[in-house]
Amino acid sequence: MEVAMRQGPAYGVARLTLGPNEPVRVESGAMMAMSSGVTLQAKAEGGIMKSLKRAALGGESFFISTYTAPAQGGFVDVAARLAGDVTMFDVQPGRALFIQKGSWLANETTVNLDAKWGGFKNMFGSEGGFIVRAEGQGKVVFACYGALEVWNLEAGQGITIDTGHMVAYEDTVTMGLRQASGGGMMQTFKSGEGLVFDFQGPGRVWTQTRNPTEFLGWISATLGTSNSGAASPLGGLFGRD
Repeated sequence: MEVAMRQGPAYGVARLTLGPNEPVRVESGAMMAMSSGVTLQAKAEGGIMKSLKRAALGGESFFISTYTAPAQGGFVDVAARLAGDVTMFDVQPGRALFIQKGSWLANETTVNLDAKWGGFKNMFGSEGGFIVRAEGQGKVVFACYGALEVWNLEAGQGITIDTGHMVAYEDTVTMGLRQASGGGMMQTFKSGEGLVFDFQGPGRVWTQTRNPTEFLGWISATLGTSNSGAASPLGGLFGRD
């Protein structure tokens, strides 16, 4: 499978070019377009219990779609739900990739996905305590909200990331959680910054330039200011009676 990105970083699309009779696993609903002759089959990949675990804990769909190219090959275009970039990572044996829930889009069938407990520290990020672990060998495609940035950390090199901006990281990276400010809850309230991840290399960390949780909070707060939309910045979008 070959992967080519386009329309990034705002509205990323990944084209998965498949060889003759080659299959690829895709998140349910992520297909944007496909070439003629490509067939689709959706099933509970890995069995009922594994699919329930992946859906309930990992934030992915219960059913996974498998697209298979015809004898002459073909392609499948995939895109995420939120506006943002798309990227690809080549998983190698013995070196897993952890992805925040909701970001996975597709992978080669030689890659295994599972929902893993990421520790209590992850409960304060967008992962909700559980993250998606991709292991095996092959390409994995995942997306983010906003533009994507990659931090290549050397051994001992660190970076601090807001929990809502974390997308993925290699399992060679170590991670810790702390409050962004050292002044307790009052400083957290004043600064608007809560918890952050401290990552330390070696390895790569992927981050997104927008925070989906903050965006949802802004929408909720804005819609709650006025039923008529007269005092809301969204009023111009939806009009008034």
